[in-house]
Amino acid sequence: MFPKMKGKINLVPSIADVLFVAILIRLSLLSSSLLADGDTGIHIRAGEYILNTLAVPTHDIFSYVTPAPPWTYHHWLSGAIMALVHRAFGLNGIVLFFSFLVSSIFYLLFKILRSYKGNILTAIIVVVLVITSSQVHWLARPHVFTLLFLVVWYYLLDLYQYRDRNYLYLLPPIMLLWVNMHAAFVLGFTLLGVYLAGNIVLALSSGGGERKSYGRKALILALAMFFCIFASLVNPYGYHILLFPLEVYSNTLIMDNVMEFLSPNFHEPMPFKYMLFLMIAVLAISRTQLNVIEIALVLISTYMALYSVRNIPIFAIIAAPVLVRQIDLLVEGGTGRLSRFLKKRSERIGSIDSLSRGYFWPLAATLLVVGFFAAGSLDHNFDEKDKPLAAMEFLKTENIPGNMFNKDEFGDFIIYEAWPRYKPLFDGRIDIHGTGGLEDFLRVANVKPGLEKILDKYDANWIIYPSGSALSYFLLQKDDWKLIYSDGVADIFIRNTAENRRLIERYKDVKPVEKAL
Repeated sequence: MFPKMKGKINLVPSIADVLFVAILIRLSLLSSSLLADGDTGIHIRAGEYILNTLAVPTHDIFSYVTPAPPWTYHHWLSGAIMALVHRAFGLNGIVLFFSFLVSSIFYLLFKILRSYKGNILTAIIVVVLVITSSQVHWLARPHVFTLLFLVVWYYLLDLYQYRDRNYLYLLPPIMLLWVNMHAAFVLGFTLLGVYLAGNIVLALSSGGGERKSYGRKALILALAMFFCIFASLVNPYGYHILLFPLEVYSNTLIMDNVMEFLSPNFHEPMPFKYMLFLMIAVLAISRTQLNVIEIALVLISTYMALYSVRNIPIFAIIAAPVLVRQIDLLVEGGTGRLSRFLKKRSERIGSIDSLSRGYFWPLAATLLVVGFFAAGSLDHNFDEKDKPLAAMEFLKTENIPGNMFNKDEFGDFIIYEAWPRYKPLFDGRIDIHGTGGLEDFLRVANVKPGLEKILDKYDANWIIYPSGSALSYFLLQKDDWKLIYSDGVADIFIRNTAENRRLIERYKDVKPVEKAL
């Protein structure tokens, strides 16, 4: 099904090998960027709960809110896998595991782009744009599984549509995994729906044998859709899990206030905009029109990327095959100096690339990384300049009583480091408390009138919030709150009450530390 490598091993690395090795070494040995988001910790602890209880939670288990709000943990299988890796190898294991996944995704994507037998330079340029664009969301979180499923799912549909190779029977088992690993399983249905609707349109607009061919494809895709829907219902929440993504994306308060749901900022030097501009330029000058399926894929994926920055990797992967095919047609049909240059260079690079056989370099790189891990040379952790690592040691020492009010991103880390000893109010699952809970959080975070009533509503005895934040400056001016800890990353305030007198006296000389720039 996928491009195979036959013959003996050759030590000449292929382009795909180079991509795999470069991504793997960068993510596993040169940085801890995969741990840039505290959500990683939530999934590890949720997975541990599942492993320990052999049950998938249906209500919130992390916050102190009572009664516990309902929780659709659509990542439960991903969480269990992450917990198993963490239990055996710690955070180093998590980083290695996701480094390997990300490297494999783009290794496979390049192999797929090359399977079109076009210009290798085109495939290299496009896949580099895909990789650099996608880095915005390279995090050790369940959505990485979605990117892997998306690449495979998309390829299977393309094989069926353009090469008459039917592996659609693999879609239902993939959906069975996908629906239990990440909420973006709806992408599978979106792509399947595009190919189904596209074939219906093509059947209605064609005649003779083509109509019959497209009609047959539409029928088989409809059957695949039916079995995929059936497979998606095999999950702990039944049909409710199918509605959850729609509920989240229809909540404008969440979409407008959660950073990764915001639209991309074109003032930043993000590679995504260059891939978008290249696609617009290529489609504008191409003499070969996109078919109805390609048009739908480009429009939907572009809209998704412009709507939310977290969808940029999805756009990049979906747009890549379309872009490669269009550029290849331009190069092949061109007679100018540039076209001749690209053809000639492509032939040379392609002949060298074809010498590579086997999986020597990916295997060697993987063994190298594992060797560093086994030797104890890796020390991956959350960034102490961004996450409250030091503040957590303080909390473990003092055991501050009562409910907290906290920054949502800090809640993720508190769950990983100190749950169930400390239970945050908010965390990365900001949607779990509904619109009312999010409005409460935003009112306090933005220091709006009435924030004291909200703190009273949640009976907050202490607050942990980023140093230098508007809320920290506000609390420093209030006599009913006292600063007892500050390290430039997190400030901890406690209510000025008789019950808290011991802590207030012990840390009466604490001064606010400015956040490091």
